[in-house]
Amino acid sequence: MSNLPPLSFYVPEPAARPGQTNLFSSSSMPAAGDMRRPDPLEAEAGMRDLPFGLIRVLDDEGLAAGPWAPQLAPGRLRDGLRAMVLTRLFDDRLFRAHRQGKTSFYMKSSGEEAIGAAQSMVLAAGDMCFPTYRVMSWLHARNYPLVEMVNQIFSNEKDPLKGRQLPILFSARDYGFYSLSGNVGSRFGHAVGWAMASAYKGDDRIALAYIGEGTTAEGDFHEALTFASVYHAPCILCVTNNQWAISSYAGIAGGDETTFAAKAIAYGIPGLRVDGNDFLAVWAATAWAAERARANKGATLIELYTYRAGGHSTSDDPTKYRPADEAAHWPLGDPVERLKKHLITLREWDEDRHAALSVELDSAVRTAVKEGESVGTLGKSKPPVSEMFEGVFKEPDWRVVEQRRELGV
Repeated sequence: MSNLPPLSFYVPEPAARPGQTNLFSSSSMPAAGDMRRPDPLEAEAGMRDLPFGLIRVLDDEGLAAGPWAPQLAPGRLRDGLRAMVLTRLFDDRLFRAHRQGKTSFYMKSSGEEAIGAAQSMVLAAGDMCFPTYRVMSWLHARNYPLVEMVNQIFSNEKDPLKGRQLPILFSARDYGFYSLSGNVGSRFGHAVGWAMASAYKGDDRIALAYIGEGTTAEGDFHEALTFASVYHAPCILCVTNNQWAISSYAGIAGGDETTFAAKAIAYGIPGLRVDGNDFLAVWAATAWAAERARANKGATLIELYTYRAGGHSTSDDPTKYRPADEAAHWPLGDPVERLKKHLITLREWDEDRHAALSVELDSAVRTAVKEGESVGTLGKSKPPVSEMFEGVFKEPDWRVVEQRRELGV
């Protein structure tokens, strides 16, 4: 018989489940402006405190504070707000379209609009984003045609992807938006490879990629970081920590043990932890990482600390696994409201202009949806069957030729 005490098996549990209240009291929220900002060209060894803080710029009064505050012209801030408001309005209307049976699937970006919008505006036109399905604000910030998005979501005859992708899995390379994949972990590996190729060719373009915090528990994450570290790949690798990977909370991926940004330390690359609901903080951290990448200093891992306000997708009911009012208690607030407040504080915006902007953008979304509906919604209109044989091989394989002949297309 052993005299040692018995071992116990540990399973992490979220702070609250349905019927309980989560006030996020265990979350550390440093004051806006508290984080130091090192020179982006410094050696990584001197930055290993950064993953344990939180880069914040906007304070509770809507003012920009601290060394990370970017000096942005009011027009740029208004452009960012416009993209974020458009994303939210587009999401709401297309979510309703799903409930009306007009599309098979949809995923909203509610609470995360600042991330895609700010990073899209920071990076250059030739850079490449390897996205997840919650950064549609990237496309809205670059004025991607709304009707093209609608047609892809409806999978109709004018779907720009010819029916080859699930709704909202866009591909818009002319807008720096690589093909979306439901296999989220692939984003990091593809981005690192693309960045390595850019460096190999002596180009000046960099890559940015997103995964969710749950995906950091997969091998793709660690393999990509190894290559990014060893080959000094010019890329920005973003972990969107929105607290929930479908119904699994962040602790299942190690979020209770340390920050996700801290995983960068093991690979010798800088790790930044950023308030993902703060447009200015996301902008500043991305610009810092981009400067480092363009100077051949390699990759940066950014944890975007945010909250998924809605369900994972139209197939998900978050009230089954988290408190129904949890989003209301999220301490970092609403990204749209925070940027709006900042502009009002600067006397560059007001409630009347905001209301007018919302009416204008809602009308634009309505018009795009109606145009898409005129082509056809789910099952009412489809790309021609012959499209399934196009773009498969450079020279058609004999089996493809035979299958096409059998179908008579």
